[in-house]
Amino acid sequence: MNDKIIPSLLITVGLLCLGLCIRSGFVSFSNRDRVVSVRGLAEREVKANKVTWPIVSKIVGNDMNQVYNDIQNSNKIIIDYLKKNGIKDAEISINAPQIVDAQANIYASEKIRFRYNVTQIIVVVSNDVDNVRKLISNQSELLKQGIAISADDYENHVTYEFTDLNSIKPEMIAQATQAARQAGEKFAKDSDSNLGKIKSATQGQFSIEDRDSNTPYIKNVRVVSYIEFYLED
Repeated sequence: MNDKIIPSLLITVGLLCLGLCIRSGFVSFSNRDRVVSVRGLAEREVKANKVTWPIVSKIVGNDMNQVYNDIQNSNKIIIDYLKKNGIKDAEISINAPQIVDAQANIYASEKIRFRYNVTQIIVVVSNDVDNVRKLISNQSELLKQGIAISADDYENHVTYEFTDLNSIKPEMIAQATQAARQAGEKFAKDSDSNLGKIKSATQGQFSIEDRDSNTPYIKNVRVVSYIEFYLED
């Protein structure tokens, strides 16, 4: 008799345990279907660490040799000014002059005062943004030396860049993830649930834009992370 009872009890206990495991599995599977999708934003203001400054000067004349000499003299004055104020040779490049011969324009109908109109561009590329900004503000010193600087050249304007994104990426991603978790916890609390582990996560593209039109040397760095969390009872 006892020989039959013990195996029966073992089978019964085994079936009971199996049933509990199956039930637990269904509950777990059900909870796995409950997710919340949130996004986390991280923003930071940084100073540009690279500046490109095209110095555009204009020269006019009727004698090509004289125009050429004027170009050489203008370039020397500009480069001397830059070097005197801390700009290195490696940060300076001289573009080929752009020469317009007014007499070559067959459609010109009015009397031309100057035959040659020359645009000369010297480009400064530097990581010393503060120094270059100071020189830009003081470029009237060049005007005093007879250099006609074009300040409203649309195609050749000063540009500022932030090139050290990798140094702040990890911290900003962590901030975005934390912001997403806070949003998920708020949702879970409102739905009488608990926030579980991350199901999936997608990191958005980093964007770098001017903070505003008046301070292009201050950049706004932004990233959005999209995260799905499991919800638990």
